Amino acid sequence: MPKTTLHTLRSRIGRFEAVGIILALAVMCGLLALATENFATSYNLAVVLRQASFVGIIALGQTLVLLIGGIDLSVGAAAGLSAIIGGLLLVHLGVDPWLVIPLTCLFGFVLGSINGALVAYARLNPFIVTLAAWEMFAGATLVITGGSPIRPLGATFQQFGLGAPFGIPVPVIVFAVIALVLAFVLNRTAFGRNIYAIGGNRQAAILVGIPVKRVEMLVFGLSGSLAALAGILYASRMDSAQPSVGEGWLMPSITAAIIGGVSLRGGQGTVTGTVTGALLMAVLANGIVLLDISSYWQRVIVGAVVLLAILIDLVRRR
Repeated sequence: MPKTTLHTLRSRIGRFEAVGIILALAVMCGLLALATENFATSYNLAVVLRQASFVGIIALGQTLVLLIGGIDLSVGAAAGLSAIIGGLLLVHLGVDPWLVIPLTCLFGFVLGSINGALVAYARLNPFIVTLAAWEMFAGATLVITGGSPIRPLGATFQQFGLGAPFGIPVPVIVFAVIALVLAFVLNRTAFGRNIYAIGGNRQAAILVGIPVKRVEMLVFGLSGSLAALAGILYASRMDSAQPSVGEGWLMPSITAAIIGGVSLRGGQGTVTGTVTGALLMAVLANGIVLLDISSYWQRVIVGAVVLLAILIDLVRRR
């Protein structure tokens, strides 16, 4: 099959998946609007968007890792450890608030790059590597803090998490900008094409001269950096760098990507799908609260959604 035909086919499949998840999101929003009076209020929608942005930022990094055929189980713990490091920089070292976020992202990039180096150069299984990293990062967080939060972070820094220029929360703006940048990178740059190529067939990518190991390491680094960004933004919102930051973000980040059409085997998926998947997960969590369903059921429902998404991915692959 000619290359142009393959590209056209992949684009049509991507558009179909994006349309499907967007329709599912629209139906869920419509049902919740009918079932409860508070869902469609401006305040509640702002809450949903802000909550979606934190998980969504991590899900975008997870998407890059999934596209190369890997997985990053350490993102939640990396977000928590990075938030603590950011809090230490701000409160104990007196670093300028405008420098704390980029320095925290750099720290997260280092964490992710360590994972990437072990996966790319030592050829270790990404599941095992990032699972071990999850434990180490979570343990390091408790060692540093003794289980106590770092606060207060200050009114100036708090604006990064609570500010809303033109009525749009800052985390939502950050999420949208990152999504647009990554969409451009994946669709319009050689680096993006290399990511899809590695996920599609790693050995073939090596044979055609793609720097596979370098790309893999960079992708894991970006995942760690985005996790750190989500963590420090959440700390800013809460005016407190807490050891518990990121504890519940792993499953939603993977679920958002898979629901959005990212294949667990790599090589297939879009940023649009992941963004919509993150919004759907946030709407689902919000709906559980508004419908007064026990919070214990939330994990059951999320797990069921993950299983459904995996089954859909399996059927799509076959």
